[in-house]
Amino acid sequence: MIRLNRFLPALFLTFLGYLPTHAQYGKTSIADLVLIYQGGVHRPMEWTKEQFVPYVTHTNRHGEKNWLFDGFLFLEFKDGKGRNYAPGYDKQNARKQEWEWLLDRKFEKDKAFDALNQCIEEQKKTLGKPSFKHKLVVGIPSPILNQKDWGELDGKSLDFSNVEDRLTAGKWYIDRFLERYRQAGLKNLELVGFYWVDEDVTRCADILIPLGDYIRSKKLKFVWIPYWHANGYDRWKDFQFDFAWIQPNHFFKKEIGDERIEQATAFGYKHNMGMEMEFDHRALAASPANMRDRLSSYIKGFEKNNVFKDASVAYYEGGNGFHLFAKSTNPLDKELIDELAAHIIARKEKKFYRKLTSSR
Repeated sequence: MIRLNRFLPALFLTFLGYLPTHAQYGKTSIADLVLIYQGGVHRPMEWTKEQFVPYVTHTNRHGEKNWLFDGFLFLEFKDGKGRNYAPGYDKQNARKQEWEWLLDRKFEKDKAFDALNQCIEEQKKTLGKPSFKHKLVVGIPSPILNQKDWGELDGKSLDFSNVEDRLTAGKWYIDRFLERYRQAGLKNLELVGFYWVDEDVTRCADILIPLGDYIRSKKLKFVWIPYWHANGYDRWKDFQFDFAWIQPNHFFKKEIGDERIEQATAFGYKHNMGMEMEFDHRALAASPANMRDRLSSYIKGFEKNNVFKDASVAYYEGGNGFHLFAKSTNPLDKELIDELAAHIIARKEKKFYRKLTSSR
């Protein structure tokens, strides 16, 4: 007998005219993408080989060990010293020298990319070669509209009130990154694309399509994760991103009810997007903020709405959430993180990532 119950919500919404008949969660080449906030000196993690272990593998409370995330998004909003890589995060905008500094941070020996590559290699000794390639996505600093002090390229001072100058800077960063990536020899990683760090399109819509075309000319993808009701969050295809995940933004404020997760999963389904799961250290059982139930609501909502079954998922975890859960000795923390990790691991066992294809 065919079980129709999981299709009934979508069928009902389609009947009412809220969903197109072709609606589904978006598909991409990554099943589970963890956000790695790396670069700024204010971050709690330097991202050493040891710190990557709870992200590369998961050992549950019964001692069973498995590969965990298949995708890693390295991104940064500010340098922690007064300059930002996207508008609104600090007092001043990053210049060419801060962009170059960020590149240096990403390719630092025994940290970031190098540490992740080493961690995977070391874990292969106990788990064997993974049946998937660990994929890498990297944030691009935003050439911030109207910035005048970014610096020079080829003897010309760039003015970010000019579209072409902004594109020139963006392409320069991509080229510099790719040059250094080729030299790094990261055999356990596969670069699949670049991420736009601006979470809305208020000041950047005019450069997204040509910048994306440039990225695609390198045989890479251009992806995005807008926040809930961000400017342009329902028009990611209009800006020709290759893929986008939607942020429910449920975890952070207790006055936001669980209906937000229902709304966000329906939105992601309607607009062919992936979903973002969100939590941070406040989900730990000992946290005075008492937000463990917020993470549980995501897990239950994603189970109910077939996100774990059908969607690519990005994971915001506050910059060190999985690390803190792995260090915790509280049985409640072990139980909760095991529950989440079991979903991620099962998606690998079902070869979920092989079913995902580009949305373009």
